[in-house]
Amino acid sequence: MQVKIEESWRARLQPEFDKPYFEKLTAFVREEYARHTVFPRGGAIFHAFNTCPFDRVKAVILGQDPYHELGQYYGLCFSVMDGVPFPPSLVNIFREVSSDLGKPMPVSGRLERWADQGVLLINAILTVRAHQAGSHRGHGWEEFTDAVIRCINDQREHVVFMLWGAYAQRKGAFIDRTRHLVLTAPHPSPLSADRGFFGCRHFSRANAYFRANGLPEIDW
Repeated sequence: MQVKIEESWRARLQPEFDKPYFEKLTAFVREEYARHTVFPRGGAIFHAFNTCPFDRVKAVILGQDPYHELGQYYGLCFSVMDGVPFPPSLVNIFREVSSDLGKPMPVSGRLERWADQGVLLINAILTVRAHQAGSHRGHGWEEFTDAVIRCINDQREHVVFMLWGAYAQRKGAFIDRTRHLVLTAPHPSPLSADRGFFGCRHFSRANAYFRANGLPEIDW
C-alpha cells in the first residue's frame, strides 16, 4: 500500500503498510472520515513524521489519544495551533519546562519548534472522532505505533524517550535502556501532574544526556 508520509519513514515502515491489519485500519479510517468529523484533517495524519524525519529523531514524546475537540488536534501530540487555548496537559508541560529550565511560558502552543529539533511527537492512536475520546482505539493504530517505536529502538542510538503515564510506559516497556534514555513520570494531565510530573526535570535530564553523548541540546 502506498502511504503519503515522509520518505525516510516510508522506507522503514513500508512493511507495516503492506500488512493486512494496516489495510483494515485504512478502510476503517476512510469510512470514519466519510461519515463523521474526524481529527486531524486527512492530510495531517502523519504530520508528526513529516516534520521530524527518521534520521533526525533525538527524542520521542508519546501521547495516547489525540485531542478530540474542534480546532485542537492537527497531528502533533500535545500541540495546538496558534490562537487555540492551551489544553490543561500542555499548560502543565510548559510549567515543567519553565520550572526545570527557567524559561518563560511560551505564547504559542505549536510544538513544531521541538519537532524541527528532532522531537517526534506522536500519539499511540493517530485519529479520533470529534467529541469522542478514544473512539479509534483498537483498530490498528496501536500496532502501527508499536512498530514505529520498535524501529527507532532498533535502528537509532542515544534517543530520549519521554513516557508520561502508565499507558506510555507499558507501550515503551521493550525499549533498550542500554542504548537509549527512557524517562518516566506520571501523565501531565491535571489528574496526575501533582503526583510526580511536576519536578520530573525530564527536559534538563534529556539535555544532559545529549551533552554526555556529544549531541546538540534541544531548546525546549
